Amino acid sequence: MEKVLTVTIPSYNVEKYLNQTLDSFLDERILDDIEVLVVDDGSKDNTAQIGKEYEEKYPQTFRVISKENGGHGSTINRGIEEARGAYFKVVDGDDWVNMEDFVRMVQALKSCTAEYVVTNYNEVNDTTGELTPVEFREFAGREVWDFEEACKIRQMSMHALVIRTSVLKENHIRLDEHCFYVDVEYILFPVPYVKTVQYLDLTVYMYRLAVMTQSVSIQGYQRHMQNHIDVIMHLTEFYESMKQSCSPEKVEYIGKRTAQMIGDQITIFMSFPVDDMEIRKKFITFDRELKNKSADIYERAGMESGSLRMFRRLHFKGYTWVARFCKKRNRIGED
Repeated sequence: MEKVLTVTIPSYNVEKYLNQTLDSFLDERILDDIEVLVVDDGSKDNTAQIGKEYEEKYPQTFRVISKENGGHGSTINRGIEEARGAYFKVVDGDDWVNMEDFVRMVQALKSCTAEYVVTNYNEVNDTTGELTPVEFREFAGREVWDFEEACKIRQMSMHALVIRTSVLKENHIRLDEHCFYVDVEYILFPVPYVKTVQYLDLTVYMYRLAVMTQSVSIQGYQRHMQNHIDVIMHLTEFYESMKQSCSPEKVEYIGKRTAQMIGDQITIFMSFPVDDMEIRKKFITFDRELKNKSADIYERAGMESGSLRMFRRLHFKGYTWVARFCKKRNRIGED
């Protein structure tokens, strides 16, 4: 029997969190409607064993897929390959779902036809437990939106998205492997094939924050900076490849989100000490490569980041002074 929803759980050394993650799907009302794929990405701890316990107890719902380590993108790629549900959602192995609204979402998906389904989510401070709602109520005005209209209103984040599985499978959507920061690829690569968006006013995803080892901490960004740059360049190439075949609204959406990621990259550069000449060299090389790949994205990036505009205007001369000014103005770390 086809499932309503496939949930892929990218899992690498998450034994500390995985029970909470998997318990959040255990509701008898929807166990037959969902499949939960625990994609063990070569974990060195008990991640796979924990997943197997759920698979043995609920074989109609849970399945463990163990593979060699390939990074977050590889686990999602494998989930797409294995998925049997009409819809597809990613829930990381250290996050979880709000069970009541998740159940309501699964029930609603039975009658959905949109390629993108958007729900609200909570950011959860891992230290204090404080919840910060991230809501998409701008979409509450109608049941189904044409994507070209919806994309003018709000950028849609990964934790909010449920995607029709056929869009991912039939268009061979694949993310970069052995690489961090592929979330934006997951959001944007399906865009050329998305016609409609449906909003469900439910808070489903619970996103754990304030874990210092996360790739999205500033220390993580610094360690994995080249991954971040690689994804930006791949998205820039994707933008260029879609300019002629996509609607102007979709081109704008892809370009804007890519430029936002470039703005984040400028913040990463600025998080390093201002006298780090190796970072200065990488920054200049990055900007030159961006210009060579896409004049459009190069221009959009300058519109997105005031710091980048300043560096360009001065041709990266006086780098230390400009970097110090930008760090202070944007309150980015300390030397």
